[in-house]
Amino acid sequence: MVKLNHHYAKLSGGYLFQEVARKVAAFRDKHPEASLIDLIDLGIGDITSPLPPTIVQALESASREMGSRETFKGYPPSQGYLFLREAIVENDYKNLLISPDEVFISDGAKNDIANIQELFSIDNRIAVPNPTYPVYIDTNVMAGRTKLPLKNGGYGGVTYLACTEKNGFSPELPNRSCDLIYLCSPNNPTGTAMDRQTLQKWVNYARENKAIILFDGAYEAYIRSPDCPRSIYEIEGAHEVAIEFRSFSKTAGFTGLRCSYTIIPHALKITERGTIHSLHALWKRRHETKSNGVSYPVQKAAAAVYSKAGAHEVKKLIDSYLQGAMSLKNNLEKKQYKVVGGVDAPYLWLKAPGTLTSWQFFELLLEKAHIISTPGIGFGSAGEGYVRLSAFGHQLEEGALRLTRL
Repeated sequence: MVKLNHHYAKLSGGYLFQEVARKVAAFRDKHPEASLIDLIDLGIGDITSPLPPTIVQALESASREMGSRETFKGYPPSQGYLFLREAIVENDYKNLLISPDEVFISDGAKNDIANIQELFSIDNRIAVPNPTYPVYIDTNVMAGRTKLPLKNGGYGGVTYLACTEKNGFSPELPNRSCDLIYLCSPNNPTGTAMDRQTLQKWVNYARENKAIILFDGAYEAYIRSPDCPRSIYEIEGAHEVAIEFRSFSKTAGFTGLRCSYTIIPHALKITERGTIHSLHALWKRRHETKSNGVSYPVQKAAAAVYSKAGAHEVKKLIDSYLQGAMSLKNNLEKKQYKVVGGVDAPYLWLKAPGTLTSWQFFELLLEKAHIISTPGIGFGSAGEGYVRLSAFGHQLEEGALRLTRL
């Protein structure tokens, strides 16, 4: 008789963004005239601008190569083509002692963040910021690394690192030993980035506790504050305790192409029962077994991001999102809204007025201002009373105007 993975039954409700979509659809059903109403989506986590021209040209050129016997490419190298891995090291990790062999190309940072936990025993205790990206928790629930759900929406067996107004929305060191630590800078959803001193404390903690930091840098290209590192490998000692995930999705618009990369230094090792294990070697073995890599045209398009023209176009794209975020933030602050983020990330963390819950504020914005947001409670219990706004959407000025009228 077939048995199911009973850990899936512990998952709370539906995936956050699907639940938001369901409520928006219900709103449209309730209001047939909504087709005439310009709903403004400030909850969107997907990019909305088209691919930069240089990237499109590279994609087209590589696709034509696939149509010729002389230049056709079959299965790509499981770790990724060397031309892309070299470009990543030269541009994103220059002088950070990362080699092309330590770069793994994949079809999405979300996939790698979800799959990396396969390397570790379910007995490891995880620590996650609260609020944070739901995938960190949900994938560990599926694997059986957590205990039963708690009344506050969390899970037993997890160390939650509260990110609140009191601590500047920056996760503080736990008062107990943890094994796998998820950090995200800039943070999704709060939009806040960790400074050098804070990251150094985390690296020191990981070294002292023989822990591993799983560092999500999907939004690193948006960082503008000079004291906030874009890579954890800018911190002394990080090569021995950290894995870093990055993506072309939110920087160069690859959400529809799917391309990302993970860095696992050779120096990152675990000693268990007297045997030294290389996490790089283990991940490489997994990659070779479970992935056929990312297509040649997509990798050529990713490499074009680092060309002179591509880099200029991508920076222009990122700057436009940041300018929209700053404008939205400034307009909200003028009306005495409490809001953070929007400086080093395309997200703003907006506090609900009075005693409104996250979902109540979401529904108020939808019903009264025809604005779609993302309820903060969906990112963790510490997100209650907040919503996330995104600068990826259109009509930001009109959205700010509607918010200020509430």
